Amino acid sequence: MFRFNLKYFIITVVLFIAEFAIAAYVHDRFIRPYFGDSLVSIFVYCAVKSFFDTPVGSTAVGVLLFSYIVEFTQYFHLVDVIGLGNSAVACAIMGTHFSFTDMLMYTLGIILVLFLEMYFNDDMVKANI
Repeated sequence: MFRFNLKYFIITVVLFIAEFAIAAYVHDRFIRPYFGDSLVSIFVYCAVKSFFDTPVGSTAVGVLLFSYIVEFTQYFHLVDVIGLGNSAVACAIMGTHFSFTDMLMYTLGIILVLFLEMYFNDDMVKANI
């Protein structure tokens, strides 16, 4: 189950840099709130696949559920409840504002992952879903 995958790791690093650049330098009404949220689910998926040889489908569903849980913690202001509301890092990682739109963007990101896996990865085609 544990196996390092360089391809996914490189993609993870590139996505991390892209997410950091978006968070630090892009302050618009499209790229940051929509594209950035879609990328974050792809980033988490690739991070998991960098270190674990898990089936595409269950990994995608697990990442999507994780993303939804994180989003719901924002509804309950968990970052404030645990006393980290003044930490810019904690707020950036955990988020502070619940949005159904964010959940839609996470879902679209995972759909893109599944499409790309099906297109580029013949393991998924061989029923390693």
